[in-house]
Amino acid sequence: MRITSALYLHFFLLPLFHADSVYGFGSMGPISAAFGEEGFFCAIDASGRQNVICWAKNISSSSDPSALSSTSASSNVIPPMAALSGGEAFMCGILANTSQAFCWSHFDPNTDLVPPAYQFTAYSNIAAGKSHVCAVRGSYYSQQDFGSVDCWEIMRSSNGTLSSVQSTRFYQQSIANLVFRKVVGGDGFSCGENREGGLVCWGPSAEALGLSLVSGSFQELASGTGSLCGILEESAEIRCWGDSSSFIEPPVGTRFISLTAGARHFCGIREDTHEVECWGSYNSSLLPRGSGFMAIASSDFTICGTREGDLVLDCWFSNVSSFIPDYDPPLELSSPGLCTPLPCGAGEFAFNASTLNEAGLTSLCVRRDLQICSPCGLNCSEGYFLSSECTANSDRICTSCSLCQNSSCTSVCGLPLSREIRQRHFRQIRLLVLIVGCSVLGLLSVLLVGCLLPRLMDPPKRPEKEKRKHFGACIWKKELKAEQEDDLSHPPHNPMPSIGLAQVFRLSELKDATNGFKEFNELGRGSYGFVYKAVLSDGRLVAVKRANAATIIHTNSREFEMELEILCKVRHPNVVNLLGYCSEMGERLLVYEMMPHGTLHDHLHGGLWPLNWELRLKIAMQAAKGLEYLHKEAVPPIVHRDVKSSNILLDADMAARIADFGLLTPSERGPLDLVEDMKSDVYNFGIVLLEILSGRKSYDIDFKPPDIVEWAVPLIKKGKGAAIIDRYVPLPRNVEPLLKLADMSELALREDPRQRPTVSEIASWLEQIVKDGLIL
Repeated sequence: MRITSALYLHFFLLPLFHADSVYGFGSMGPISAAFGEEGFFCAIDASGRQNVICWAKNISSSSDPSALSSTSASSNVIPPMAALSGGEAFMCGILANTSQAFCWSHFDPNTDLVPPAYQFTAYSNIAAGKSHVCAVRGSYYSQQDFGSVDCWEIMRSSNGTLSSVQSTRFYQQSIANLVFRKVVGGDGFSCGENREGGLVCWGPSAEALGLSLVSGSFQELASGTGSLCGILEESAEIRCWGDSSSFIEPPVGTRFISLTAGARHFCGIREDTHEVECWGSYNSSLLPRGSGFMAIASSDFTICGTREGDLVLDCWFSNVSSFIPDYDPPLELSSPGLCTPLPCGAGEFAFNASTLNEAGLTSLCVRRDLQICSPCGLNCSEGYFLSSECTANSDRICTSCSLCQNSSCTSVCGLPLSREIRQRHFRQIRLLVLIVGCSVLGLLSVLLVGCLLPRLMDPPKRPEKEKRKHFGACIWKKELKAEQEDDLSHPPHNPMPSIGLAQVFRLSELKDATNGFKEFNELGRGSYGFVYKAVLSDGRLVAVKRANAATIIHTNSREFEMELEILCKVRHPNVVNLLGYCSEMGERLLVYEMMPHGTLHDHLHGGLWPLNWELRLKIAMQAAKGLEYLHKEAVPPIVHRDVKSSNILLDADMAARIADFGLLTPSERGPLDLVEDMKSDVYNFGIVLLEILSGRKSYDIDFKPPDIVEWAVPLIKKGKGAAIIDRYVPLPRNVEPLLKLADMSELALREDPRQRPTVSEIASWLEQIVKDGLIL
């Protein structure tokens, strides 16, 4: 059993499904389970075609040639589905194109187990019980809320094959004239939410539930073998009926958005964190921790779900038992919910397929007019803090507490204020007192001078026009409006070039754009200072790097201008380019392009959504090209001296950009020193390649040895490069490019700098690997 906590890296983190969907035993959803000895799971895939992928128990010790194995082969036979529901050894669904019902067994997906009388009827809702099926009439995409019910039974013959008959036991006169919104099935009973209000149950075992005169509306319904639970519409809390042994100590006061049931247990997805919580005969220690889910389904002893953030399928047991079969799901992406033509309501967001960053994936539904509405998460799991609220098109974003860097998240993460933050707060208070005091003294001085000076002398005559100084060909000073009007007939002596143009910003502009350099606008920090997210007055989203006191002290104005003259000429698609600067009132501020997808480090180690192998290789190539530009094409050459995964940023197109090379040019060093520094950049880039290949941090005390170079290089030299490949990312059909990447990193990490390749050679090798496309 693969019990995963991070099979791919985890994004932004996204949630669940439409409020009218249920997931689990005997109910309808994008993932469902057929239970019993011949049980299996099926899910609607995330390809946008709504194909079905199925997997079954994999008992490796079994000698029975008919034992099921984890497979998605049936997806080639089963037609696309809008929704799924599982019974005992069979699965039913609503066809995506016609709304007709289709039922099958895992052994024989070609045989439709729907009676001929119902095969051409359109249905809006379907629910399989243990050995029967009930469905609500109406087109699935018609937005029709209620309809009458058809029921049929699934029979097993003496040779074990399944067949269907129209049901008399499940079609009672008491429900003949009723219409329902949704139905759910159990062992010998079905229940539905009646248009007149409340729940109505029927079938030979319905009375055993003890359910009578139950009013109100329910978001979700799920049934076990002899029990039923629902999520109340208004309070989102749980109510249960029937055999109480399967819902021992149901949660009180917890709000849920989804529900599923096994033979003797129930599980739900919490509204706040999207974590799974179970009750009944269940071992809570087996629950996945720190991972939210978008959909779940349960068989007798196994629960499978679609993880939020990466949509990867994951399975775990409900109890520890040697007789529990191993359900190992295929490494395919599963749909997070059911496609609907309805607009998303309050507290929901429309799932955006682009967040998955899968090539060619634009929508998860077969029609453009459909969408998946998922409930917003309200909070984050333990160990994560809320870094972005839910919007109309994306869920809230949870970020690992290991990336917490300011006071806005320290309390949530249970971290004390760092010494640096406390000192910064103290400096801010001290600075405020100083500013107020100076302002008062300055005002008094102005009043005094204004009164005395006119009496002592005539005011000096100002020149008609002061000369304006520009320092260099690519720095353009943005003047005030009055100055611009004054200069209409006098163009500047340095014409603005078409590239390499850096704009001078006023300090007040950047303060407004960053909300006064508030902590909640911080993107990160480094040796230079702090980086803030900023929205300029013209709507542009940029990043503002603000120098700290140490940087300002060690960089005089002339040095700052000389460095800016170099930086503003740097222009390359794999480099974070400078847009402008501010040098006012002692401040040193640099304005850069915004990189919305964060750093490579965050995606590899920090909890953002994962990177597949194709994207990892492209990022490695693009980063190498950016570094090659700094070494070979920039004038003068720029040595980075701090190449690491956190200084490789990802733009809106997930292209890699080298960052934080500013103010690091070799000003007084000779040619030999310059070459050595470049070889040092190559060494550090070799470490980045190891991180990309292995998924490990450059230094991690949880591993022995903790240093990635000490661990990986000996294995590569022994020809065991495959041993360091990231095991949480599915292997491609051809691993040869990854082995080449391992060899490349070993060359870059040679102890003798003379034996290391140049960054140009590395960029060329990586470009050839990406061009060949052998990783697919």
